[in-house]
Amino acid sequence: MNMYAIRAIYLFEMARTWRTLMQSVASPVLSTSLYFVVFGSAIGSRMVDVDGIAYGAYIIPGLVMLSLLTQSIANASFGIYFPKFSGTIYEVLSAPVSYVEVVCGYVGAAASKSIILGIIILITARLFVSYEIAHPLWMVAFLVLTAVTFSLFGFIIGVWADGFEKLQIIPLMIVTPLTFLGGSFYSINMLPPFWQKVSLFNPVVYLISGFRWSFYGVSDVSLPISMSVTLVFLALCLIAVRWIFKTGYRLKV
Repeated sequence: MNMYAIRAIYLFEMARTWRTLMQSVASPVLSTSLYFVVFGSAIGSRMVDVDGIAYGAYIIPGLVMLSLLTQSIANASFGIYFPKFSGTIYEVLSAPVSYVEVVCGYVGAAASKSIILGIIILITARLFVSYEIAHPLWMVAFLVLTAVTFSLFGFIIGVWADGFEKLQIIPLMIVTPLTFLGGSFYSINMLPPFWQKVSLFNPVVYLISGFRWSFYGVSDVSLPISMSVTLVFLALCLIAVRWIFKTGYRLKV
């Protein structure tokens, strides 16, 4: 394992974040803070508890997961797409660096940015809503696993995209709606029976449910199932990335 190559790619990607703090960190934190103000403080104070939890506190895991998913995909997809766009990806591919090391560098940086952002949002939430974390180790596990999984997914999108417009199609048209409909702001048990069953086909439900369990010990889906679905999606992303480098799909053209 060429740790120097991984470190070089990782530090290069992280340096881009520090140069664009307003876009990379401040903007998503501000957007999420507005959710806390509107839904947590204003509307939440007028709503009944959900599963015995104050509504403002109940939506915190969902909002963190919403930011985590979107930022993981955005960071990783842009991180690999820009070298393709500028042509510098060929320097990386021609270097004595394996595809595992390339993926570790790009995905590791994207996941790190998302985890840092998730932690900042959790700290910011304290300013608006009081909450407790019942299972901190599981919370960290879900935070890291989700960031890595969706950074891999974003990496795949970045390789697949052949224009800046395509970088936004899947996050905006698929991932964001699935996140909003995945129980970010409500429990799927509040839905009619038919829509509860439909919601179970939404993979984001399992991510949010498991993450919420780590906070309050309550969830719409059992912890083993939530973790299993996340690991299956991670495995599928790893298989797809391996195939991309094995075939050179949209990288060696």
